[in-house]
Amino acid sequence: MKRNWRWFLISLLISIPTYLSAQQSTYFLHTIAPGESLYSIATTYNVSVADILQLNPGCDKIIKSGEKLRIPQKAGADKQQFHTIQPGETLYKLTQLYNVSAQSICDANPGLSAQNFKSGQVIIIPQKDETNATTSPVVEKTPVATSTRQDFREIHKVKRKETIYSISKLYGITEEELIAANPELKKEKLKKGKYLRIPYHKEEAVQIVTAPTNNDLFGNTVSEPVKKERLKIAVLLPFMLNSGNNAEQPRMIEYYQGFLMAINELKKNGTSFDIYTFDTEDNATTIKRILRKDEMKDMDLIIGPGHSSLISEVSDFSKKNKIRMVIPFTSKCDEVFNNPYMYQINTPQSYLYSEVYEHFIRKFNNENLIFVTTEGNNGDKQEFIKGFKQELKNNNIAFKTINANSKESIESALSPNKDNILIPTSGSNITLIKLLPYLKALKLSWEAENTPDKYKLHLFGYPEWQTYTNDHLDDFYTFDTYFYTSFYANNLSVNVVNFQNAFRQWYHKEILNTYPKYAILGYETAYYILKGLSLYGNKLEKNLDKIQVTPIQTSFKFERVNNWGGFINKKVFFIHFTQNHELIKIDFDK
Repeated sequence: MKRNWRWFLISLLISIPTYLSAQQSTYFLHTIAPGESLYSIATTYNVSVADILQLNPGCDKIIKSGEKLRIPQKAGADKQQFHTIQPGETLYKLTQLYNVSAQSICDANPGLSAQNFKSGQVIIIPQKDETNATTSPVVEKTPVATSTRQDFREIHKVKRKETIYSISKLYGITEEELIAANPELKKEKLKKGKYLRIPYHKEEAVQIVTAPTNNDLFGNTVSEPVKKERLKIAVLLPFMLNSGNNAEQPRMIEYYQGFLMAINELKKNGTSFDIYTFDTEDNATTIKRILRKDEMKDMDLIIGPGHSSLISEVSDFSKKNKIRMVIPFTSKCDEVFNNPYMYQINTPQSYLYSEVYEHFIRKFNNENLIFVTTEGNNGDKQEFIKGFKQELKNNNIAFKTINANSKESIESALSPNKDNILIPTSGSNITLIKLLPYLKALKLSWEAENTPDKYKLHLFGYPEWQTYTNDHLDDFYTFDTYFYTSFYANNLSVNVVNFQNAFRQWYHKEILNTYPKYAILGYETAYYILKGLSLYGNKLEKNLDKIQVTPIQTSFKFERVNNWGGFINKKVFFIHFTQNHELIKIDFDK
């Protein structure tokens, strides 16, 4: 008896850690994705950066894509928890482990699919409720002879005076079947207290429970597309119609005018629209009043609001009523990490930088890379440069850093055997004004030596450089310049000229000279999203890569930030001013 009790304790102790690790772990593991920062990860899981640092000392110094972080498992008011998928785990296993249905897990993680259900992915396990019945297993009938399960249906403990014959009759099997399942009976006598396997009768069909695969379960949760011939759109922007002079008003109006041009184009393809336009007045009280209107719950899409301070209220409404929403301007939007219906047009800074690093390394990894500082550098690109250098180190790519205070200081860093990529550490126009004279002096000295092509020079810079083209266009061509950007409208391209002409005919005025051009942004955003809704309805998210739109200024590459969050636009391209006076838009995703 004491021996049995000891074994019971040992088995209990062995089982407890496994149970705790699955159900009550104080942390789970997050695999860092490209572009993620400690702040974005903390926002994703509704914890603080300090919480993450406590479990991961030193991660504030540097985090790398692919590394794992311990994230504290906090029990929130909604009682949902996070789970890191382990090797060999399936959706069915999770339904058994947490006693929730596959449908509930899929609803809580709209970005999850049979294809990306992989080890290391983090998902939300929703709160258990009475409707979360465990998923029914797939059942099939198979003869015992081909069964892959145990070949006996139960265990029998022999009682006093029982015989092989009486036990066989008790279970409706033959004596031969009982002996075959217990071959020791051929040599031993039947004794009280002995345990016997009771087999299935050879003519009996049994039910074998087969665990459903991920494809089975995800296939069961996929709904049919629901398309609408008529779409309802709410536009919530700060038009400031009741205020005096407001510098933002012309841009908001122009964005809306571009939006209406897209609606007109889409109507030609047979889609009808009901447009509800509201002036948010940059006021939280006004936003709340608009959202209380009965018609708002019937919207297919909300565009806006314009300012980040008002996003939270609209995001909560969007999430509660399952209405897609577009954030058109700001790049700072924490709500996108927890609202699966949100589309953020302007790429968050950390994700933008990550895309730039990847594209740059793909194109220039074998060149002579030189980071250039100038006197009075204002440090506006400090985070970009810090991350850039770290990414180069991670990929074992050499680079130099110089202080450009003369043409000689620059020439000393150049290589005659490679293309020399000069990367100013500031995006300001003042930096260019200070740097370009040194580069021009170098060119002149090489021409005087009759070696005009002594070194191959290239400049690499920033989105704001496109606003300096009036001052430096010839220099950009001379020094074979590149810059990265998410928005670019070449005023000489056919698409931009045609749009400007159409805008002029519609509104009898010129497009504002801004970066980006708000009329084109309004047009392209509406055209892309609404075309997708008209074609794919509730299957929009599964078909984003199939929406064909010729870009004028903006391109779209939407990706979910996590399995339960919304989408951010990760599209980045390089603009190249060649020495042949060509302007080339380099799209790395084609």
